[in-house]
Amino acid sequence: MFYLIYSEDVENSLSLRLSVRDKHIERLKDLQAQGKLLLAGPCPAIDSEDPGEAGFTGSLIVAEFDSLTAAQTWADQDPYISAGVYKKVTVKPYKKVLPT
Repeated sequence: MFYLIYSEDVENSLSLRLSVRDKHIERLKDLQAQGKLLLAGPCPAIDSEDPGEAGFTGSLIVAEFDSLTAAQTWADQDPYISAGVYKKVTVKPYKKVLPT
């Protein structure tokens, strides 16, 4: 089953994000290599593909896991959490309907 992982950043998180971005991306690439990643990306703080110094307000990941517990455990181990990027992380079951 798919699970939605929505994470909200602390204020002014850009330097924290950049400090561990490579580790964060590596975990996502591992999910992708396993065929489990549906989508992933950050939420720009401004209406721009490249928000520059404005940074980001959070992230969205939709990926397949064996259970809600497994998805939560995976989310809890994100390097952005240990670096203090995220102030809140929500994990919920997600049902993909479209596109088919």
